[in-house]
Amino acid sequence: SKKWIKDAEEKLKKIEAMGVEIITYSETRYPALLKQIADPPPLLYLKGEAELLNTPSIAIVGARRASFYGLKIATKLATNLAELGITVVSGLARGIDAAAHKGALQANGNTIGVLGCGLDIVYPSENQKLYAQVEKQGALISEFPLGTPPLSQNFPVRNRLISGLSLGVVVVEAALRSGSLITARLALEQGREVFAVPGPINNFYSRGTHALIKQGAKLVENVMDVVEELNLSVSKDTSQHFNIKLDPVSERILSLLHTPKYLDEIALNLNENVVELSSILTLLEVQGLVKQLPGKQYIRVDV
Repeated sequence: SKKWIKDAEEKLKKIEAMGVEIITYSETRYPALLKQIADPPPLLYLKGEAELLNTPSIAIVGARRASFYGLKIATKLATNLAELGITVVSGLARGIDAAAHKGALQANGNTIGVLGCGLDIVYPSENQKLYAQVEKQGALISEFPLGTPPLSQNFPVRNRLISGLSLGVVVVEAALRSGSLITARLALEQGREVFAVPGPINNFYSRGTHALIKQGAKLVENVMDVVEELNLSVSKDTSQHFNIKLDPVSERILSLLHTPKYLDEIALNLNENVVELSSILTLLEVQGLVKQLPGKQYIRVDV
């Protein structure tokens, strides 16, 4: 009927006016990985960069009431992944999700927020600023029409998109009965890799991650555990292409390594902690900027 067509046209105008795009299953812009899952949504509502939906992505999820340790780890993992040109996917909830998005944004990297409500609703409301940043620097998507409130039953449905968009899911902190464990289960059903970060055994939110590790999830101590497991080749070309911004310590390390040096020598020269240096060197290796020689010596690779 004419009324139905008129209503539909008005809805589309409203959607466009809000800067929301609709991506249908038949379009090439629709995420290729999402097409592989058993129940992909026929359409996605999008704000931000559509191209990000088809980039190598890793999801980081976890508890809303996360500990300081969990938040710190989630931020660092996300920053390191983003520095390697990998898109960080999460659900824009408080806690671990917010930390993951912030970590990617801090590295000027790519991040996708998958919502359990319409794109015109910011939930939780305290994430207003983060929502705007992700929209500007990354992408926000939802399968729910505008105006859909954040009902509790929407979130498990939304979680299959978080895992579906990603090559793997990293669970940072989770209770034994939690949405993050639902996401991990969905990831396995979709043939994705599941990773978990161990935590203190007396922390309530370590129980879920430790249960996952007992069931065969890959234990994650640093970004390399994820990159190597998925064989994500981060070549020199991509590291240049992604404009990796080196921090001052990395710059100082590189300036030392025109000749091979042992880790202890580097630590002595720079007056830095060996453990911290070791993780920075690993990241520089992944970026193709440093090479490890036999006998644990390091030398820079001149690109």
